[in-house]
Amino acid sequence: MDKKNTLKIIKIGGNVIDDPKALAAFLRVFSSLEGPKVLVHGGGKSATALAQKTGLEVKMVEGRRITDAATLELITMVYAGKINKTIIAQLQALQCNALGFTGADANTIRSEKRPVSTLDYGFVGDVKNVETSTLEVLLEHGISPVFCAITHDTNGQLLNTNADTIASELAIAFAAQFDVELYYCFEKKGVLKDVNDDDSVIQNITKSSYKKLLEAQLIFSGMLPKLNNCFHALDHQVSKVCIGKPEMLLDSKAIFTTLTMQ
Repeated sequence: MDKKNTLKIIKIGGNVIDDPKALAAFLRVFSSLEGPKVLVHGGGKSATALAQKTGLEVKMVEGRRITDAATLELITMVYAGKINKTIIAQLQALQCNALGFTGADANTIRSEKRPVSTLDYGFVGDVKNVETSTLEVLLEHGISPVFCAITHDTNGQLLNTNADTIASELAIAFAAQFDVELYYCFEKKGVLKDVNDDDSVIQNITKSSYKKLLEAQLIFSGMLPKLNNCFHALDHQVSKVCIGKPEMLLDSKAIFTTLTMQ
């Protein structure tokens, strides 16, 4: 494919994925985007809700889910099943041809089980390789891949993998073929200077200004893993990374956060 072609990789999460009206509105925006596009979705709150209904204990440490065998079985059903196929069906209704993926499908994303250091996360995978050849064929034919937060280790084991990381690693893998733009969509307008003020959006963050924000402790701790993924992508030839509400994808006047190297 022509290197000059722009590919949009969009990760949707937060309350948007759990609110049917908000999700439907986002999918209308996604379906209207021109050119090749890839969607990555989370679904942690839905998995937690189902776990509570079934009496399965939810174990979280610093916002990260501990994934034992029973939890892996449940999140696979929720992520790769209910959420992914609901999104696919709604996109088809919007005349956006889409195909659902875990990392195991077409061997697209290989991970390794996170090693145990001070904490055993269970069946959690760290991405080691992304294979884009099958995805490129789909994109050439106007089909949008839709990834859930499940990968595999090529030895038959599925692994729970952070959706923000999957989006970042997909963006990096595609950067050799495309001019890649990476968007993290959620319910906030962007990265906030004051977590209690939805209008305190930091509209531009460079690598150097990010360090200063960290030193001043102005970044909410829950945002740190997402921002680390953003700069990891920028470090590996992804041309543009943005964080904000879905409106940023279409509205030129929307306020959101753009991250750049300088």
